[in-house]
Amino acid sequence: MTDDANPVLAEVTRGPLVESWHRGAAVAVDATGKRVRAWGDVERPIYPRSANKPLQAIALLETGAAARWGLSDAEVALACASHHGEPRHTEAVAAWLARCGLGADALECGAHAPYDEATAAALIRAGQAPSALHNNCSGKHTGFLATAAHLGEPTRGYIDVDHPVQRRVARTVAELCGLDVARLPFGIDGCGIPTYALPLEALARGMAQLADPSLLAPERAAAARRIVRAITANPLMIGGTDSLASRATAALDGALIVKSGAEGVYAAVLPAAGWAVALKIDDGTPRARDCALLAVLARLGVLDTAQIARLDALVASELLNRAGRAIGAVRPGPAFDA
Repeated sequence: MTDDANPVLAEVTRGPLVESWHRGAAVAVDATGKRVRAWGDVERPIYPRSANKPLQAIALLETGAAARWGLSDAEVALACASHHGEPRHTEAVAAWLARCGLGADALECGAHAPYDEATAAALIRAGQAPSALHNNCSGKHTGFLATAAHLGEPTRGYIDVDHPVQRRVARTVAELCGLDVARLPFGIDGCGIPTYALPLEALARGMAQLADPSLLAPERAAAARRIVRAITANPLMIGGTDSLASRATAALDGALIVKSGAEGVYAAVLPAAGWAVALKIDDGTPRARDCALLAVLARLGVLDTAQIARLDALVASELLNRAGRAIGAVRPGPAFDA
């Protein structure tokens, strides 16, 4: 173990011993990029994965595409979503595509089984295969297609790094995060689009523009406010019935917006404070991510005791065996002891 290793943000106990340690980094910043508090190396680049979808959706509104296609707040939230493929999600995506003169075959995100277990089981019973509509990123991809259709750009190949849609989205995200997009390395996300590596602190700064858009140009500020309003009013659209991001956002009724990303990433927006939080668990474990996010929010002192209690009730802290008996716990790591 090197001295510069990230601190332990979450640990898992079994009986009297700590069985697993999960290291990571977390940071809270304001819209100017001022660091409020940090744990670990928050300057190391990470892939935000889906945690920055609300930033990627800014271009959908800024270009006028959202107005052109008459998007509701529920559809704007869906453009920011990692949804669970429930009927509320797939039906909305299909209707939105139809208004743009497109079908599900225009989606280039690929298909996977719905994350919602009841929906997945219903497909199996009906003898139906999942489609691209069930992909958790289909709302984001429909936003890309809607923008391309509005601007007269090709809809085929919209996921490619050199397509105007992806160049626009990458530039917008980089500007919000205070970075030069030309200097950012990228990989390919699970849904096929480029995912640009950002310092964790820069991701938090970008998300803080949603919490406090006062420094943005008027059109971009209006887009940021619409996204916050849309997600707050439609939390089930950004995840689903069993999504912690959806449930946490709903539980605090506008005081918090949570957006998850694969491989242990979270971003959280705190509108009242004008802050945002970004968190990355080094080993990508979701159970550690959930626990660590709650610990960060509790220690920032922005949320009151009742709000923290409502969040705590949503995070699984007990480790259960197959018979459902409590045999250990998932708890904040020593990084939060100070």
